[in-house]
Amino acid sequence: MTTSLLVLGPMMRYVDETSASIWVETLEAARVAVRAGGREWEARTFAVHGHHYALVPLDGLAAGTVTPYTLEIDGTQVWPEPASGFPPPVIPTLKPGKPLRMAYGSCRTSVPHDASGNRTHGVDALRAFALGMASGSAQAWPDLLAFLGDQVYADLTSEQMQEFISARRDIDAPPGKELKDYEEYAHLYNLAWSDPANRWLLSTLPSAMIFDDHDIRDDWNASRSWRKKMEATSWWRERIVSGLASYWVYQHLGNLSPLERSEDALWQQIAGHTGETELDLSEALDSFAERANRDPTSYRWSYCRDFGDTRLIVVDSRAARNLAPEDRALIDEAEMTWLDSRVRGGFRHLLVATSLPFLLPMGLHYVESWNEAVSEGAWGKLSARAGERLRQALDLEHWGAFQKSFRRVADMVAEVADGKRGPAPEVVAFLSGDVHYSFVSEVERAAGSRIVQAVCSPIRNPLPRIMRSFAAIMSYGLAAPIGSLAAHSARVPDPPFRWSGLKGPWFYNNLACLEVAPEGLKLWWQTGVVDDGDHLHPRLESVATLTLAPRST
Repeated sequence: MTTSLLVLGPMMRYVDETSASIWVETLEAARVAVRAGGREWEARTFAVHGHHYALVPLDGLAAGTVTPYTLEIDGTQVWPEPASGFPPPVIPTLKPGKPLRMAYGSCRTSVPHDASGNRTHGVDALRAFALGMASGSAQAWPDLLAFLGDQVYADLTSEQMQEFISARRDIDAPPGKELKDYEEYAHLYNLAWSDPANRWLLSTLPSAMIFDDHDIRDDWNASRSWRKKMEATSWWRERIVSGLASYWVYQHLGNLSPLERSEDALWQQIAGHTGETELDLSEALDSFAERANRDPTSYRWSYCRDFGDTRLIVVDSRAARNLAPEDRALIDEAEMTWLDSRVRGGFRHLLVATSLPFLLPMGLHYVESWNEAVSEGAWGKLSARAGERLRQALDLEHWGAFQKSFRRVADMVAEVADGKRGPAPEVVAFLSGDVHYSFVSEVERAAGSRIVQAVCSPIRNPLPRIMRSFAAIMSYGLAAPIGSLAAHSARVPDPPFRWSGLKGPWFYNNLACLEVAPEGLKLWWQTGVVDDGDHLHPRLESVATLTLAPRST
């Protein structure tokens, strides 16, 4: 038995009541088989720029079952690894009517899990979670693990990534220490997902993903001037094509349901290939990625899933932007129409996962709305240039910096909460990451659904201490009224509702969990803690807990 044929994975991706999908990267062209419960499913690999992948679709599964599986490559069993010390990987199908339980978080860097890595980046909360699950912790398994952006950092690379870059090109030539092409993205994903504990976790816990800026580059699509600056470089075209192409392979493909895969043009090529040799998808994938970057309406990265009485909408808040000053929007009209059609009542809970917090602390929301107005010319051309520099320097490009989009989504959510789009949910919750600190805020309203923002960030990439002070200041005290004055000075109207903090902010590396319980929507955050210098075996420790009970009627 050997694992040398298996480069990365297996990863348990989309799972529902009767189907599942398992993703792998292999060393060479091969047939990949999954064996479970006396059955076998098989898929051929496809190639992208010299790398080989397979997504094995499993169908006809029994609902609500947990079935151990093995993975074979060309008839050789490669997973589970012998004597790994981890429990057997399983296929956990959903049970009809079971309340949703999920984990989520964002922003995870790939550095070693030793004393040095933990000193600079903190304990990897995902790895601590994996070790807790593997040890038979009394904590129940989630049905889903949602990664809400910055799964990899293409612009802020580790020493290990820089060693790989230096071995293949001049690291002093543009783009320097940042990623250049598909080969470097493939190595970065390998660094992110190859740790044994995390690899085991991802082989058995279904996952869903969406990108944020660092999956491509800091402030990706912050403004039209940011994009023009990137397009003027010698390396950006290859970077954005490689970034989106590798995202489709490593992250997005596994998000798709069987129906969504059947409607995907790239998957149709993979599934329909009957030639004797392996399908090489490189050219088609690069063309697709270039088209998706040039015309965001040509492909949708967002998706929606229903888990019994809970709906989860995962929103692309990066690639689908409209950056034209006269029609500036965080998500363009096609994406907004799609979102509008899915923001509906009739569910006990409505969860909107967007990498960027919809409800920042009000002081920061006002600053971002003021900055957008100034950058777009509210105070004249000279101030607009200064505003643009400030926007990019301070990352002022969240929902509050796209007022048109913010107000449209706010109106949608208010209508749902007031029962104007079907029976009102108990809770409408925005689940987000990005900002490198965690907090919970709630819209101030006396009736209808509770509307909350629950942020979990980072999984492993703590905010510098000087920035923690800035975040705390923006969350409390005079930040909101001062920010409001600034926004009014640029003729920005007040938001359609007000919100205030329930919990936080806190700055630990952490992973959040969510559970639909009889008493309400339960949320809790956990961090990894090292005892007695044992950096390889961190334990989980609670950071914060909250139960959102339904509003009394």
